[in-house]
Amino acid sequence: MATSSTTTASLAFPKPLLPSSSHATTSNLFFQLRKQKYQNHHRSKSEMKAQVRKEDVVIVGAGIAGLATAVSLHRLGVKSLVLEQADSLRTGGTSLTLFKNGWRVLDAIGIAHYLRPHFLEIQGMVVKSEDGRELRSFTFKQEDQSQEVRAVERRVLLETLAAQLSHDVIQFSSKLARIESNPDGETLLELADGSKLLAKILIGCDGIRSPIAKWMGFSEANYVGHCAFRGLASYSEGQPYEPRVNYIYGRGVRAGYVPVSPTKVYWFICFNSSSPGPKITDPSVLKKEAKELVKNWPSELLDIVDATADETVSKTPLVDRWLWPAVSPPASAGKVVVVGDAWHPMTPNLGQGACCALEDAVVLAKKLARAIKSNEDHSSVEEALRSYGSERWPRVFPLTVRAYFVGSILQWENPLVCSVRNNIVIPKLVRLGPLLEHTNFTPESL
Repeated sequence: MATSSTTTASLAFPKPLLPSSSHATTSNLFFQLRKQKYQNHHRSKSEMKAQVRKEDVVIVGAGIAGLATAVSLHRLGVKSLVLEQADSLRTGGTSLTLFKNGWRVLDAIGIAHYLRPHFLEIQGMVVKSEDGRELRSFTFKQEDQSQEVRAVERRVLLETLAAQLSHDVIQFSSKLARIESNPDGETLLELADGSKLLAKILIGCDGIRSPIAKWMGFSEANYVGHCAFRGLASYSEGQPYEPRVNYIYGRGVRAGYVPVSPTKVYWFICFNSSSPGPKITDPSVLKKEAKELVKNWPSELLDIVDATADETVSKTPLVDRWLWPAVSPPASAGKVVVVGDAWHPMTPNLGQGACCALEDAVVLAKKLARAIKSNEDHSSVEEALRSYGSERWPRVFPLTVRAYFVGSILQWENPLVCSVRNNIVIPKLVRLGPLLEHTNFTPESL
């Protein structure tokens, strides 16, 4: 009993004055217990990683496409798990312009009424030359009475979408490390932390550099020869600009700004560059480089850049991917499918990147939910995914090509060509109505 009592006490409160033999015995026991605890901990952690969690529908990426797809499926009674590699929603960035096709999708999803009160409806657009001369102006409602244009903060859109989902739908800090298909048509996903999931249906909404698209055989997105500075200016006492899109065209450089809300103004400066150049994150450097490009342009543009919060300033290369028929892979392979930028990245020259991602989401969700609820074999799901690709390809491929050519024309550098553009093409030949026909999309109700 005395020995037992001494051993117990020494485990709880080690004392260096114990006799050497007793101390050695106690020490060995202490380290054996620690070793066993260490082994048990790592064994359980290893076993946990070895366990494969099964999920019916896994969406990779909690951006606009991923969250819109998850919310659309949720509205249709289909649960999903959204994997996001960041540790929270990636709410950085500026704003995006949504035309009536985007708003119709947000109406169908059921969140447009949350967003409209916060963002100004844009009445029209004005085009100027770099010396400030007005070349042309348009009013959207005169061209199309049903048109609706608003610039929306990306952060607010993402947070509004995420708020429609229960807290356990989005799994953060979940970076995809490996993808593997199995003979049953399911997809094994291994994450960077070693955990594994087996997805019956995998939806890739993981953006321009999508690992899922790469795994499916898609090429890297193509740099188109332009880069863009972007930012979101803030005015605590109210911004002074009319609710219209303002474009300014120069030689190899163009800029624009649009009021987003009573206190925010989005702006961009796009310039030709043979390569994307080094990645720069210092906001003061980005602002300086952006202003240098337009230093002799209308002063309101420079004032807007100066009023921009540092965390919203960025410089990005513009890229796209042309989905050539019989060359590019289809949008789906078995029960794996890609959506939005993961499938069809496009330049922002038509303002349709986010709109098309939203369209993809509701079209896919409708077809997929119908197939899942039919209780047929997995071939019906595969057919639903193929049908999604067949329906969306004729929509997104021409828009990608058109956006590229519009951007190329607006980035002309030749002085003579730019003079023709500014004095003949824009003032006398351009009609806005035909340029907005691509916004005539109405989704099925969910």
